Amino acid sequence: MMKNKHLKILLASPRGFCAGVDRAIEIVKKSLDKYGKPVYVRHEIVHNKHVVDNLKKIGAIFVEELDEIEDKTRPVIFSAHGVPKSVPKEASNLNMKYVDATCPLVSKVHREAEILNRNGFHVLLIGHKNHPEVIGTMGQLSKGNIDLIETTKDAQNYKKKNEKKLAYITQTTLSVDDTEEIINTLKNKFPDINEPRKEDICYATTNRQAAVKKIAKQCDAFFVIGSRNSSNSLRLVEVAKNNGCKYAELIHSQSNYPIEKISNCKTIGISSGASAPEILVKEFIDDIKKKFTVEIEEVEIVKENITFKIPGKLN
Repeated sequence: MMKNKHLKILLASPRGFCAGVDRAIEIVKKSLDKYGKPVYVRHEIVHNKHVVDNLKKIGAIFVEELDEIEDKTRPVIFSAHGVPKSVPKEASNLNMKYVDATCPLVSKVHREAEILNRNGFHVLLIGHKNHPEVIGTMGQLSKGNIDLIETTKDAQNYKKKNEKKLAYITQTTLSVDDTEEIINTLKNKFPDINEPRKEDICYATTNRQAAVKKIAKQCDAFFVIGSRNSSNSLRLVEVAKNNGCKYAELIHSQSNYPIEKISNCKTIGISSGASAPEILVKEFIDDIKKKFTVEIEEVEIVKENITFKIPGKLN
């Protein structure tokens, strides 16, 4: 077809798996080693079909709620996104063994919410409604002590509900730029609002967005490998569009191969969300190589060497 057409690929780095995702997948595998099959996982362990399907093959059963678990003597793992306080409580009431695979950087936000609440603050959570991480963080406090802010408009329209001082925290996988706008709106409206000592958007989200930002302008099109329910992957698509790339698209498990689009490009950018395995990037590039003469340049903005420990009881 166009095999002789030359195509340059700028490969954003860091991309793909982060420490929290690595740890969560490892927890499922180690739990299977220790407890045998099946182990149950509440909600997709990370938002990626490829990962979930592979874990199903080795004996993990995925459920949305604990009452779907038929054999309550089997262990259940809570996903990397974190869970409301009611979930471990329910597991204990059912005498179920559970392993918490919540990312430590999400747990940090949970603890912040609790400390702020204890210190008499009313908490605002900046995040996306119905995302499991947001459900988990909102569920650290009793209703009425925490409100969700999704947009600058929400921030603009927010009215204090009581005499308590305000504080904000955020979801870990938001757009750095959009969040900054929301935070500035809140600060203008409530100059005394308490802010986190260290920002809540995690290192991996920040690095992956910065890597996309660095190359977006040079690309005729940008492709992000990731799932449709992956917040951080969707943000990477937006970051590419907002930083000078005219066309950006999410490549997920049901995606049609965007060959038409690519054939009109001289340079394309590729990245992947924090829950997307590198093999999916490799397969995507291998497919492109069948049609084009490809030159690949990896553009690395920072080296990541963060790892998180597995819970002691699994070792």
